Amino acid sequence: MSTVDAAVVGSGPNGLAAAVTLARAGLRVAVYEAADTIGGGLRGAALFDSEVVHDICAAVHPLAVASPFFREFDLAGRGVRMLRPDVSYAHPLDGDRVALAHHDLDATCAGLGPDGPRWRRLMEPLLTHSEAMVDLLLSDLRSPRGLRAAPAVLSRVLLHGTRLGSRTFRGEAAPALLAGAAAHVVGPLPSLPGAGVGLLLAQLAHGPGWPLPRGGSPRIAEAMADDIRAHGGELHTGRKITDLRELAGARAVLLDIAPTALPGLAGGALPPGYTRWLSRYRYGPAAGKADFLVSGPIPWSAPETGRAGTVHLGGTAAEVFRQETANALGREGGSPFVLVVDPAVTDPGREVAGRRPVWAYAHLPHGSACDPLPVIRAAIERYAPGFTDSIVAQRGLSGRDYAAYNPNYVGGDIATGAIDLRQTVFRPVPRWDPYRTPLPGVYLCSAATPPGPGVHGMCGLLAARSALRREFGWPLPALGPVGAGTPAA
Repeated sequence: MSTVDAAVVGSGPNGLAAAVTLARAGLRVAVYEAADTIGGGLRGAALFDSEVVHDICAAVHPLAVASPFFREFDLAGRGVRMLRPDVSYAHPLDGDRVALAHHDLDATCAGLGPDGPRWRRLMEPLLTHSEAMVDLLLSDLRSPRGLRAAPAVLSRVLLHGTRLGSRTFRGEAAPALLAGAAAHVVGPLPSLPGAGVGLLLAQLAHGPGWPLPRGGSPRIAEAMADDIRAHGGELHTGRKITDLRELAGARAVLLDIAPTALPGLAGGALPPGYTRWLSRYRYGPAAGKADFLVSGPIPWSAPETGRAGTVHLGGTAAEVFRQETANALGREGGSPFVLVVDPAVTDPGREVAGRRPVWAYAHLPHGSACDPLPVIRAAIERYAPGFTDSIVAQRGLSGRDYAAYNPNYVGGDIATGAIDLRQTVFRPVPRWDPYRTPLPGVYLCSAATPPGPGVHGMCGLLAARSALRREFGWPLPALGPVGAGTPAA
């Protein structure tokens, strides 16, 4: 193994973000990925048809245009075209009704009837401070930016993080829109973290939107990998690191891994106290994934649903809250919350010769071995009768399958850790610098560190910032397509 200044283990969005930052600073960087392809949650594959690409994990990326890392990295400036649907997300309800979160706030409010003015009062202050809100919620929570958004954000989180939030609206459509966004936290609802995530995603729906990368999620990983190579970095696939001593020549080691995997890599070198804290780290519910190859658009009962980039299936807000809470408590059964994406709605090039991919997740109890295909098909059929008849090929991954696919997804938890109030602040252990471990030069940079899950690159950026300061005494570099190697202002 060649000598490098910094080694990054894992090539998910955060590992790649850390490597981009370190390479941009002028360090010799090597990335080690156990799988045969880079990307982690950004991977894609032609599962059933050599010309039709399926997103294996993430498909829609509101934070990949909004986060501080990606705003500066500038995907568009690197040829990655982010396609924004006119309807960011939809939430069908029984009786052929559907709630629509249009990119246009006026159109959304018009569709919510008497609750339209209430939705506007909820969203407009957040949209006024949209970038600051993103900076605040995607900070390390120790030295937060975007504090001017704090009053508007915190007052709304405190309201909608409790049952009192249900009194804000009168009908079913607006609460369902907010509940569907909050369900991305994959945990008990209502909750303060759920409200924060829900409000963040809902306002982004009316701001930068919920875009899909043209051609699929691997385009984002490829752009990051290209930048690493352009700055002298190396990427090694099919290279599993099993002992930190394999990286002994690096002054800094950044680990895009589940935190409970660290003791095994450290070989007994961690202090007992830190190891005990890691043993208390909790993982959340599982994701069950379904990939379908279909012969046409999903036949939604409410045709307007077919305009949305993302569709949430879970019924009313009360039903979503009840099912997500039961799921977090490990109770099997019921009608799981399901997210559905038909990428060709936003990116017509994803359909080839009348065949198109459909992507779907179901939220299931931690460690679930349940085949997700039947529950996901049933959820879609409830609002799109005849969908099953359009299926040409299909594949399901249970929570256990996902854990085998990616070691970071412990028990099928694609968030790499339960998202509750304690673990939102103290991910993965209570430390002022949550990225730095007690081992000299060793840092964690996965979604188990602040600010948590999502394709935003901030865990990697913030871990790299810590490593640059402590190990090298260097500032953050510029990350944009122009100005390589120049320190950021």
